Amino acid sequence: MPPTPHQGHVVVAPDKFKGTLEGAEVAARIAAGIRRAAPGTEVRELPVADGGEGTLAAALAAGFDRVPAKVAGPTGLPVDAALAVRGDTAVVELAQASGLARLPGGRTAPLAAGSYGVGQLIGRAVSMGAKRIVLGLGGSACTDGGAGMVQALGVSLRDADDVELPPGGAALRRLERIELGPLADLLTGVEVVVACDVDNPLLGPRGATAVYGPQKGADGDDLVVLEEGLTRFADQVAAVTGRDVRQAPGAGAAGGVGFAALALLGATMRPGIELLLELLGFDEAVRGARLVVTGEGCLDAQTLHGKAPAGVAAAAARAGVRVAAVAGRLELSEPEWRAAGFTAAIALTDLAEQPGDSMTRAGELAEVAGEQLAGALLPV
Repeated sequence: MPPTPHQGHVVVAPDKFKGTLEGAEVAARIAAGIRRAAPGTEVRELPVADGGEGTLAAALAAGFDRVPAKVAGPTGLPVDAALAVRGDTAVVELAQASGLARLPGGRTAPLAAGSYGVGQLIGRAVSMGAKRIVLGLGGSACTDGGAGMVQALGVSLRDADDVELPPGGAALRRLERIELGPLADLLTGVEVVVACDVDNPLLGPRGATAVYGPQKGADGDDLVVLEEGLTRFADQVAAVTGRDVRQAPGAGAAGGVGFAALALLGATMRPGIELLLELLGFDEAVRGARLVVTGEGCLDAQTLHGKAPAGVAAAAARAGVRVAAVAGRLELSEPEWRAAGFTAAIALTDLAEQPGDSMTRAGELAEVAGEQLAGALLPV
């Protein structure tokens, strides 16, 4: 039975507020406000993520161990990254190695950026004995179909002159032969699960290039080149594996890294927030709670389609626990957020005294939001 309103703890489980606060910071600030307004209330902080940026931080906050690793960034220059490990499970966040934030000077490289570092992180996890690898996709700087990722794991991609292809989606147009090498042996007994919240195929008008290429700096001519490269890669992968997954939902995720994970790593795909909540032990954390507080930078129409707060709200509802939301901005109407399962919703923009305060004073305002929610929803 769910607890009565005067019993139970509070779970604070927000995603990051992109550009202002990491998920753990949001959770700590909201929790501080709740404790101030409702002294003696047990508050458990459990920052979440939907499989994109912030996945690693959420795993670490949930008790996974941080394992540092120096890997190739999207342009090949070394970057300091990390993975999270607990027991025989490892969490790999693509953005750690091949994210837009890893581009030197923030300069995009749509044709040459690659995913080699992601493969290096997976290889590191396997070498440490991981039997289950959770691969979080999102924030990718590359459109290489995951070619770099599998090259880092021993796959050889060769042109007509028997020369290994350089990084980047443009080079895939020259692909003539794929040698899988030690890949199958490397991943024997290893389960790869992709946390993904998009259902785009690899190619076409909803594919990796058309939808996400412009976000990575690709213009009209670049888009043609990248689509040709991904098409060539998909044809060659189908020829060598006997399976064609280019149309599979999620194959277009992260510049096509989803495609290579499905086709060559034997991965399965699951909705990001669903997988992360399971990984973080959300069901256990919410058992016996009287309130869950979640949130993200902007609560909008996208939130309702697989984003972290909607996933948290659904999981809390299954446990019979009320859910409130704190957001930097609130673009849903009250009927919309109530229909999504939220008992209350507070936007930092509504608490701000000056325009821009919701960004520059996000932490302080998140505490105020926590206080207000506690005052309204946690009667003493």
